[in-house]
Formats: sequence, structure tokens, C-alpha cells
Amino acid sequence: MIGPQRRHPGELEAGVLAVLWSGDGPLTPGDIQRALGGGLARTTVNTILSRLHDKGVVTRTRVGRAFAYAPAREVRDAPGLAARRMRTELERAPDRETVLARFVSGLSPDDEELLRSLLAGPGPLGAGEPG
Repeated sequence: MIGPQRRHPGELEAGVLAVLWSGDGPLTPGDIQRALGGGLARTTVNTILSRLHDKGVVTRTRVGRAFAYAPAREVRDAPGLAARRMRTELERAPDRETVLARFVSGLSPDDEELLRSLLAGPGPLGAGEPG
């Protein structure tokens, strides 16, 4: 093999997020680099973290001369990240009604029933939540 093997786009971001999700608190790029292993350069980890911060997926706090990173409140796990991506796409659409209608029409019967249940039941989505 010639040169390093190329990773699938998003694979490094997913790895960094997995490390952050498993952490007990904010982590430095060095902490993340060590957790990922595989000879990843610190500059690569910094670039990934900077991009995730720009997307609003992670927060950062100053620790000495560096930053420590943590998942944003709404992105504490993979389902939270997926939900954020869905909201971001919906917010970009000039015709939200059509986007939502097409999304719902493409759901499997089981997913459609689950969505109906979530919307009807008590809780943050449902109309039955006391207010």
C-alpha cells in the first residue's frame, strides 16, 4: 500500500464524537487524540474539533492556553446528532410543509405509527403534555 489509507468522510468526526460522548466531562484535543489512537496528528484532531464547533455540535471552554471540548447539550448521543441534522435540513428548506410531507410519506408503516404515537402521547412532542 502506498501512503496512509483514506478514511470515509465523517468517520473521523464520528470517532471524535464517540470519544466525547464516552467522556466524563470536557476533553482536550490531546485527550481525544490518545483515546482515538491510530497515529492521528494533533492538528487533525484540532481541525475536526474546530469544524464540529463551527457546526454547533460541540462546545469549548478555555483551559490554560488550549480549549477543552464537550458535546453540545442537544447532541449528547447519536440520536441527538441525527435529530439535529434533521432540524438543520428542515430549517434550510424554503417550503417546510412540503419537506415534512415528503419525509412523512416516505416513512415505513412502523415508523409512521411511531411518529403518530410520539405526537399524540404525553411528553415533549405530544399534545397530551400538561402545560
